[in-house]
Amino acid sequence: MSKVQSALAPVTQISSVESITSDYVSTLTTVLQQLDGKQVECLVNALLAMKNAGGTLYICGNGGSAANAIHLANDFTFGIHPGGNALKVEALAANSSVLTCLGNDIGYDNIFSHQLTVKAQPEDVLLVLTGSGNSQNILNAISRAKEIGMTTFGVLGFTGGKAKAMLDHTFHFDIQDMQISEDTQVIIGHILMKSLYQELKDV
Repeated sequence: MSKVQSALAPVTQISSVESITSDYVSTLTTVLQQLDGKQVECLVNALLAMKNAGGTLYICGNGGSAANAIHLANDFTFGIHPGGNALKVEALAANSSVLTCLGNDIGYDNIFSHQLTVKAQPEDVLLVLTGSGNSQNILNAISRAKEIGMTTFGVLGFTGGKAKAMLDHTFHFDIQDMQISEDTQVIIGHILMKSLYQELKDV
């Protein structure tokens, strides 16, 4: 291209960062369109019933999903009702001493299920956050929860893995991307927080 042509018709190149940004936003938007408000309402109602029965919400996940579980436990403890009429909730990955004890003594696969054995009751709810749906510690937690008689929910990515068929209720986003999968966990959690706030703000 000549200097004259270049001046008259400048070529605009999209950087790799701009492309990644655009693709990410587009993919996340498309994935979120799979979310069904009726499914969210089902979980809201289950959590309200759990609360009325004096139950506790247990949330678990690995890696980024563990961080999301801790994040949501914060929102459900305070954000739902700053005055204190919120949920009893525990993120099972939050106590590093407990995790390292159980991992060392009975194996990493049992770090969540053993905590449920000690703490959980039939009126409680388990919410698992998992990309693959195949982590053994998640599968063991679901199995133990069902033995106890808990209601189980999951936010899943990829194919949903083995967890999909084990859970009572699932939010499954068929996306082969761990970061997008983890985003859906927090977004659903925030929708739940806002919905529960609306239900409990005047109570």
